[in-house]
Amino acid sequence: MAVKIKSAADAAKKFTEVTPGRQSYYETGVKGAGADWESGALAATQAYKSAVSAANIDKMFSGGVKKAGAAKYVAKASTLGPARFSQGVQVSGPDYQAGVDPFFAVIAAETLTARGPRGSPGNIQRVTQIATDLNKKRLQLRAAGA
Repeated sequence: MAVKIKSAADAAKKFTEVTPGRQSYYETGVKGAGADWESGALAATQAYKSAVSAANIDKMFSGGVKKAGAAKYVAKASTLGPARFSQGVQVSGPDYQAGVDPFFAVIAAETLTARGPRGSPGNIQRVTQIATDLNKKRLQLRAAGA
């Protein structure tokens, strides 16, 4: 006997009409979920590694990108993105500062040779020095779990 369920269209209609009114449930749930999220995410480390190392992961990734397509990307980014952009930037200020501070400190501590004329090999050496030191800092932070 076939199972009787609502149509996908009916389910989507109910989802879009009812779910926006559940914001307070979302807020309450999120506020107490940090420790559960962290412990669950850490417990999934090996599963994540296995998943991103799977033999067919490249085909699955590209298949997902093709399925979504450029049109969906543009539609979602242009309808949702603008409204969320400035608010997201405003609340992320402290995280941005904490993230870039170690790298700004590396750059500020650099002692570079004088800048040469355009195209000078010495200019490339300056860039290489900064890039090497920034990458070293990045690896240090990753090793420390930051």
